[in-house]
Amino acid sequence: MAPVDDIRKLIQKYFDALYDGDADLFAEIFHPEARLYSVTDATPIILDVPAYLDIVRKRVSPKSRGDRREDEIVAIEVPTATTAHVRVRELFLPKHFTDELTLVFSEGKWLIVAKVWHFTLVA
Repeated sequence: MAPVDDIRKLIQKYFDALYDGDADLFAEIFHPEARLYSVTDATPIILDVPAYLDIVRKRVSPKSRGDRREDEIVAIEVPTATTAHVRVRELFLPKHFTDELTLVFSEGKWLIVAKVWHFTLVA
């Protein structure tokens, strides 16, 4: 299977985990040492995977609220056999997110090692 096909499958799991609020699925697709960043607000957010999974477990998911689902892959770049970059957009009301995901291919699979996001409020 081509790397882009494997990456698309990983990103579909990412979208499903976001919409369903599935921390276990996130744990499957994030490298254990991954970091997550946002500087949209005045106070930067910098998280490790355990902290992010704790947030996911405690928040109400879009699916459970009956929110509409909107997610898309904007771009996939695979510059080397072991690195990739994916830009995605998704809706998590009341916010619309753009996420920059950096992936590595390690031990036979693609994993997210960094997530940097920005959001705007939905009008």
